[in-house]
Amino acid sequence: MPPALRGFRDYAPPEAGARSEIRRRMRAGARRAGFVELEVPCVESFELYQTKSGEGIAAETWLFHDKGDRPVALVPEQTPSLARIFVERAKSEPMPVKWFTVGKSWRYEEPQAGRTREFVQFNLDLLGVPGVEAETDLLATAAQIMDDVGAQGLYAFRVSDRAIAEGIGRRFGAKNPARFFRAVDRYRKVPPAEFEGELVAAGVAPDGVRELSDLFAAAEGGIPPVDLAEYLRDLTDRGLDEAARQGVSRLERLFELLARAGLGDRVVFDPTVVRGLAYYTSTVFEAYSRSGDGRSIFGGGRYDHLIELFGGPATPAAGLAIGDQTLELLLKGAGRWPEGEPPLDTYVVVVDPSWTPEAIQVVQELRRTGVSADCDLLARSMSRQLKEAARRRSRRAVILGLQEASPGAVVERDLATGAQREIARAALARPA
Repeated sequence: MPPALRGFRDYAPPEAGARSEIRRRMRAGARRAGFVELEVPCVESFELYQTKSGEGIAAETWLFHDKGDRPVALVPEQTPSLARIFVERAKSEPMPVKWFTVGKSWRYEEPQAGRTREFVQFNLDLLGVPGVEAETDLLATAAQIMDDVGAQGLYAFRVSDRAIAEGIGRRFGAKNPARFFRAVDRYRKVPPAEFEGELVAAGVAPDGVRELSDLFAAAEGGIPPVDLAEYLRDLTDRGLDEAARQGVSRLERLFELLARAGLGDRVVFDPTVVRGLAYYTSTVFEAYSRSGDGRSIFGGGRYDHLIELFGGPATPAAGLAIGDQTLELLLKGAGRWPEGEPPLDTYVVVVDPSWTPEAIQVVQELRRTGVSADCDLLARSMSRQLKEAARRRSRRAVILGLQEASPGAVVERDLATGAQREIARAALARPA
């Protein structure tokens, strides 16, 4: 039997159930914040990704030709599909649009910890809001979702504005903006000497390299953050131009709103966060692990030009994407990964197989009232059935056929404490 392809994973029970439970909690959190679900295809025209990312996207896309010899691709990300759908509906869609998507994506990348070639991505996107109120809502919703899946206290957000990074590059004489952005993006990923070498290669003068390194290091305050007002004032005083100062103003407003939203304990300004080279237009952010490694968990930001790029009207937009692999690593590392599917409420046990038809009837009655229930279908002994109930993490066992039970009654056993009581058979399936 051929094994699963490299970079692809099987998820058998209880792992598949645990992943389903995580997605259920994420969906519930998004809906509680007013986001509604959008479902997109898993195969799209390759042109869709060329429009957003250019020719370079081909290197990591599962690209092939269909029977009509059209270039198509397995979806490497959800946002281009979202943009295509929004453009089709732009004239009738009331603003703001708050959509979330949950779906598989595929990228032909080198597999490693936290990265597979097939993965599930959870996206939140908010369109039609030009101010940082959108980013506030996104980050607040993401924080609630992270808490709901069990990551309380394990993460925080690094936040910046690309206009600030661009202004810093101009201030320090970077002659190659794209290379400067790549260098800044690698600040936490390479040794200091290598980082400084990349700044020089981007055109930063040697005397400016040390100043820049000190500037970035001064922002590494973690939580609580550096004195934001003082840091931004110092940054502005170094000679930032008007565009960069507008980025500073946006950031000040954003941090004010985040504090009012109750996120002051988990946001920090980090000027080295720049994200993609051409995709984001101003605010950018990423969630990171608060453990010693500080690894990035997911990211997002504002992308105000994407809808126009796809032929739609000028539409402000912001979003984020949470990948399942990095989230799994975070939760498993902290011992907070779910055990599997939610526990079964009731397991119906019979003293002998002659009671099985009655057990099946009870199970169906319970299920119709919304109670999760099951029973033995293999004519096992009563002790084996009770072991199965415990394995299924059932809250209780309902035992049918015990001679000591009163007429018209069954025995209910609390599987956590072992306590037993008689209850009327007729009362078993009454709604709570």
